[in-house]
Amino acid sequence: MSQGTPVLTRFARYLPKAAVAVTAALALTACGGGSDDSGSEGSKDPKGGSSSGAFPVTVEHKYGSTKIDKAPEKVVTLGLSDQDTVLALGIKPVGSVDWFKERPYGKWPWTKAKWGSETPQIVGERDEFNMEKIASLKPDLVIAQYSGMKKEQYETLSKFTKVVAQPKGHPDYAAPWKVMTRQIGKSLGKDAETEKLIKGIDARFKKVRTEHPEFAKMTLAVADSFEAGKYSAFTKTDPKAIFFEEFGFKLKPEVDKLAQPGMNAAELSAEKLSVLDTDRLVWVTSSTEADERIQGEALYKKLKVHQEKRDLFVPYQGPDIGAAFSFNTVLSIPYAIDEILPLLTAIK
Repeated sequence: MSQGTPVLTRFARYLPKAAVAVTAALALTACGGGSDDSGSEGSKDPKGGSSSGAFPVTVEHKYGSTKIDKAPEKVVTLGLSDQDTVLALGIKPVGSVDWFKERPYGKWPWTKAKWGSETPQIVGERDEFNMEKIASLKPDLVIAQYSGMKKEQYETLSKFTKVVAQPKGHPDYAAPWKVMTRQIGKSLGKDAETEKLIKGIDARFKKVRTEHPEFAKMTLAVADSFEAGKYSAFTKTDPKAIFFEEFGFKLKPEVDKLAQPGMNAAELSAEKLSVLDTDRLVWVTSSTEADERIQGEALYKKLKVHQEKRDLFVPYQGPDIGAAFSFNTVLSIPYAIDEILPLLTAIK
């Protein structure tokens, strides 16, 4: 993908959109129904999964609850970053979505070793799922956490497999990473392994806060821009903002006040750039041209955060720093910490 392609901004500023229409002639003959309450015994997951003792489990989600009777062997993930947690728990999804033609497998440095030579089938792009393709894979379980899956899509999928939809009680794309991780872990019958992963990540963040208590005294904002005169600042529910908040930084409440309801970012004109005048400002951009355009904006030049060189321009990919804290998963967080911390501490 060319450096100038605004892949980052399409993901980072993504908001739920209308679900794609589902054709009525789907061949939904693969597996049992998603709301089945039968009590069959679980079995050992051949891919390093759970013992039968973990099942059955019932997982509550946005569209109700799903009872999973035995350890899933074939899993399809429909969220942008869902595959990371499934991989971390020792299972390679047989299907995954390709949000921006970035290949959700094998690309990111934090997942390459997990995938190895195996790659999933692409079963859709963003929230447009290829139901026939998913059905043809005969999955035991479909997971959609960081997703905008609609109820009609959930109901269609539930006709032929078990489905765990987005966490209840949170807007789409706004559930905390721990919530989504635990949802996935429970669905796979791997609660203990999941808690171990979360504990490890918590320890990494705690180490950063302990070694850098100065972060707690600073405000921070995360922003992007893919078009001249248009900027976005991310709210407290966005994974990127959450990542830096766990470093100890304070987020500016003004950003959330400027955001429209249900949006993960506040849209800013150049005249509103003053909201970004924080102690630390992280831009996640897709090209050096974008960096230069932002820094060339007359009103941006007036901000102290820029004049005092406290702004940081981070690439989404090449290296994949921005992608790592945008995903904000149990696999990507360690990589993100290792890459971004030296850049932050270099700012005086």
